[in-house]
Amino acid sequence: MTEVDNFKEDLNKTFPCRQSQINLLLSLFGQRHQYTYASLFIYGHTGTGKTAVTTNILNHFKLSHVLVNCVECYSSRFLYEMILNSLHGNSVTESSDLVKCDNMNDFVRMFKHVSQEKGIDQETIYIVLDKAERLREMEMNILPAFLRLQELTQQNVCVILLSEIVWEKFRTGSGYCEPFVLHFSDYTNDQLIEIMMLDHPTEYDENFYRMYLNLVLSVFQMVCRNLKELHHLAKLNFQRYAEPVKTGEATAEDTRKLWKNIEPHLKKALQTVYLREVSSSQWEKMQQSIEAGQPPALQGLSSRSHVELPYYSKFLLIAAYLASYNPAKTDKRFFAKHGGKTSRQSKLLKKHERASNHMLGPKPFALDRMMAIFYAVVEGRVAPTANIFMQISSLVSLNLLGHVASDDQIDSPKYKCLVSLDFIKSVSRTVNFEIMRYLFDFV
Repeated sequence: MTEVDNFKEDLNKTFPCRQSQINLLLSLFGQRHQYTYASLFIYGHTGTGKTAVTTNILNHFKLSHVLVNCVECYSSRFLYEMILNSLHGNSVTESSDLVKCDNMNDFVRMFKHVSQEKGIDQETIYIVLDKAERLREMEMNILPAFLRLQELTQQNVCVILLSEIVWEKFRTGSGYCEPFVLHFSDYTNDQLIEIMMLDHPTEYDENFYRMYLNLVLSVFQMVCRNLKELHHLAKLNFQRYAEPVKTGEATAEDTRKLWKNIEPHLKKALQTVYLREVSSSQWEKMQQSIEAGQPPALQGLSSRSHVELPYYSKFLLIAAYLASYNPAKTDKRFFAKHGGKTSRQSKLLKKHERASNHMLGPKPFALDRMMAIFYAVVEGRVAPTANIFMQISSLVSLNLLGHVASDDQIDSPKYKCLVSLDFIKSVSRTVNFEIMRYLFDFV
């Protein structure tokens, strides 16, 4: 077997179920002095092996390449300079030797100069741009220029774009040089099990661990297809699954008893998918303290009690909670300077209202109403800047606020608060705000 065949076999073992993509990339890259495509576009969801397979091939054959994460380059100047300095071999700490570059014309000229200076102008140079979807947020000429970089430099350059979105979302007009497109598809359930079986514990039977993986996938496959996350969850909960077998309470074939034992723990883990709030050992300690009737020493975002938020975000969340659980007609009473007196009839109805508002759950509210409450409760004057509205988007992404979709209310979006009373009380204490005085159910 040749060296390429041996490497291909090792790569297929390291990245199973990716044989077709590996074979295609090996055929496209070729030898160091061979011409290749001007640009490659490799896309697929996170955790599908795009970056790992590509960099493994480039490193093994010692092909001249530069790997840049576009998330780190928030401007075109940083992107140009990172590519040139990485190609030149300059360290970020050596500030005196760093190459400076401001535009694409200078980049093309300096790229040719650096490649000639390093003696690699006669071989293929690969520029790998990870998270390439960030290029769409930069100047309009960057993406078309990178796709035609081989033509602009008159050198053997291949630009590899790694992205999580399809190529069609990159096109914004005509004049694009079409790249060679390669798709890293999501793993199927059978492929996920095959890959995760490579790490099965040696002290247990393969069929026993395969049955456990099937249970894990049946719970998490609707919300998570990320191989790394599924692998983490499987390792985190396996000892709990195997515990009845260890203690002799059940046999390896008693699937019903094993499922009954692991089900509540998998459902708890379902609430913290992707968050990685705690390590495996910390998670085990938390579960043991909960079973012993002691409060866990460590709690994360999923417990909704120890989350750190910016100052104004806390008041925005407080305003959202008040808007969700207070009737709109009470806003004047709580937040206006002269709210007026409460009538006898409303006092008689108060008991019924108290029981209904929190038991019925959060109600949708308009953005304008939440902002009006926010300006009433926050300390000092706050200008309605873009930063304030960005913090609302952050609360939605943290799943603390929920966006209520409605086709007929595009101009006035509606939200609802998704946090519990205990959580909002803890947030209120951090800003010295007595929220119980402003909740209609508790007045």
